[in-house]
Amino acid sequence: MRTRNWSLFFIVIVIALALQPVLDHFGLVSGELTSVSSTKTAAAAEQPSVESVLIVSVDGLRPDALRQANTPNMDSLWKDGSYTWAAKTVLPSVTLVAHASMLTGVEPARHGIDWNRDSPEKGVIQVPTVFDYAKKAGLTTAMIVGKSKLSHLRRPDVVDYYVHAGYTDVRVGDVASEYLLVSSPNLCFIHFPGPDSAGHAVGWMSDAQIKAIEETDANIGRILSSLRARGTASRCAIIVTADHGGHEKTHGTASDEDMTIPWICWGNGVKKSHLLQGRVGVCDTAATALSALGITPPEAWDGRVVSDAFER
Repeated sequence: MRTRNWSLFFIVIVIALALQPVLDHFGLVSGELTSVSSTKTAAAAEQPSVESVLIVSVDGLRPDALRQANTPNMDSLWKDGSYTWAAKTVLPSVTLVAHASMLTGVEPARHGIDWNRDSPEKGVIQVPTVFDYAKKAGLTTAMIVGKSKLSHLRRPDVVDYYVHAGYTDVRVGDVASEYLLVSSPNLCFIHFPGPDSAGHAVGWMSDAQIKAIEETDANIGRILSSLRARGTASRCAIIVTADHGGHEKTHGTASDEDMTIPWICWGNGVKKSHLLQGRVGVCDTAATALSALGITPPEAWDGRVVSDAFER
């Protein structure tokens, strides 16, 4: 009996030694898989832990127009956060295409939105958005928009609260401030249409557009007041950006006036009064929002986390 047991023992040892290279290759013995998982967890932990993220898109906002306008609320965000006046949007630099990139983290050739009108027959975007990943993580989501065509970015069953508030910033401000006073979605997208409307009607950088930007800022102030009143501001990260700029009474080209947008990040763990270094693009908004919520963005995305915005 003892001889048989020793024979079995040596057979097991021989088999284990023979399999060692295979096991090592797949990381099943050496601990490589555990190390990879731990590395990803540690990287995610470097980002600030917040309960909610607000993505605020100001349609048609050029950085130089923002700097010219009297905007105490947006000023308070960039002065107390991280920012750049040289972020870039995608081509064509139009509302629906750019917002699709903003919320999917990929370039237009990959998200498939190649139109800029409310066209119900075309259906909704076919690639996952930030809301898909948030819902998969068990989080709550909301979209409050000023243009009905943004409904093309609302995929089934991933946006808990959706409202087309109307085509004015006041209506968007009404709905958003009232909603955030009583609700705390983990991921909320808010779209203000006013500056774009003024640009098309009167011209980019016109007095009318500057006034529209100031109205947008006042409505952003109402949202900030709701967050403070509900006690959620200290646990929130806010990204303020735009889909495109504009020139004369139009946009859509590769010109700097059309392509350059502001990008502001404010909140828990964000560097204060910090001018961002390096390139920032509209696709980076999606990746940064997910990362702030503790969700690792897909490696396949074109957008990357704007890690320079955060304290280490």
